Amino acid sequence: MKEKILIVEDEFIVANDLKIMLKKAGYQVTGIASSVQQARKSIQEKRPDWVLIDIILKGDLTGIDLAWELRKINLPFLYISANTNQSILEAVKETQPYGFMVKPFRERDLMVMLDIAKYRYDIEKKSGIADVPAPQKIEGIIGKSDSLQEVIEKITVVAPTDTSVLIVGESGTGKEKVAHAVHELSDRKSNPIVIVNCAALPHSLIESELFGHEKGSFTGANSMRIGKFEQANGGTIFLDEIGELPLDSQVKLLRVLQEKEIERLGGNKTLKVNVRIVAATNRSLEKEVAEGRFRLDLYYRLNVFPVELPPLRERKEDIDLLAHFFLKKYASASKRNINSINGKAMEQLLGYYWPGNIRELEHLIERSVLLAKTSEIENFDLPKNTEVKSDISSGVLKSMEEMEREHIMNALESSGGKVSGIGGAAELLKMQPQTLYSKMKKLGIDKGYR
Repeated sequence: MKEKILIVEDEFIVANDLKIMLKKAGYQVTGIASSVQQARKSIQEKRPDWVLIDIILKGDLTGIDLAWELRKINLPFLYISANTNQSILEAVKETQPYGFMVKPFRERDLMVMLDIAKYRYDIEKKSGIADVPAPQKIEGIIGKSDSLQEVIEKITVVAPTDTSVLIVGESGTGKEKVAHAVHELSDRKSNPIVIVNCAALPHSLIESELFGHEKGSFTGANSMRIGKFEQANGGTIFLDEIGELPLDSQVKLLRVLQEKEIERLGGNKTLKVNVRIVAATNRSLEKEVAEGRFRLDLYYRLNVFPVELPPLRERKEDIDLLAHFFLKKYASASKRNINSINGKAMEQLLGYYWPGNIRELEHLIERSVLLAKTSEIENFDLPKNTEVKSDISSGVLKSMEEMEREHIMNALESSGGKVSGIGGAAELLKMQPQTLYSKMKKLGIDKGYR
């Protein structure tokens, strides 16, 4: 017998259909709850293994409120909802669900989503046991900040598996280096890693580039072409800027992920491929889903194990190490005797916002090494319009989280503690009340404001 599942859904027909589908697939349905209060009671009495939650429920509390409670008791859950606007998806993401089903859905889609959710949950449980290897030093990934150590720990956990990985981060944060690290620490390291820049593929040639084509399949196809997936067979394919793929190509990619097989363009034979998928994006895929540019089912297929790379401005304790690493690299390459950065120049680096992240720092150091007139870099030529004015010596610079918390507190004060409705803090901040509630919980803002 499979796991026990509680359905939290206030529409009886939808809930009953879910119950029939789940029972047919061998799951035990412990009950149906139409409100958070009923769900709490059912969880306490029936002890389900999983919870399927709709977002809009009977009563004052939403499915998102219930999700936060489930996280506290480590009870895994998935959402089922017809609502996919951006603010809802952002609030959903903060609760870290194991899946999101859009109503209406097919029975097969539900079973696939449950399989993905259970796989993700098993990976997380395994990452907490004693025999998981300790985080290790990874060549090319420089830094000692807590946020970077978390990234290295995730790489160490996921690399030996065949799990799909989604690397998220701003441009220049090192997504390709992380992809290479995942490959090099895996059992696939003796096989190729094939890199595909999805943003650079002409729309008319995407299918041919990814899956190959047969001779004569289209005008100009003078010979057979082996696609990127076949080239990566036995190894890893890194799909950089995955958010740039058009919707019709996303459908074909989803099929590869589900069926582990491809068809060359113009061919009539399916080919099995054994490929590990690592994807990366600098976009908010939640926003892309909400605006209809990215498939939700593909998002959750890729998002089995997300790795979020912090921007350089949030790991400033790594700037000194990175700067000296690049200094040594480019001084050696240019055969110049440049061996240090003086204190004033380092203050410049620490006070800068770094919109281009590590890539921008690397280019700056390379340029400065070539222009240096002594053995020490004394000054950096930084763009004036993007420098952050801050008192580095006094350490006054606030973190993004501190600034966000302060901003929300100010809005709550202005609204007299009211969150939703006319004149509420959510209206002042131009966000959905559910999103604001989620942010308040995340930032530890007193629930009394509700």
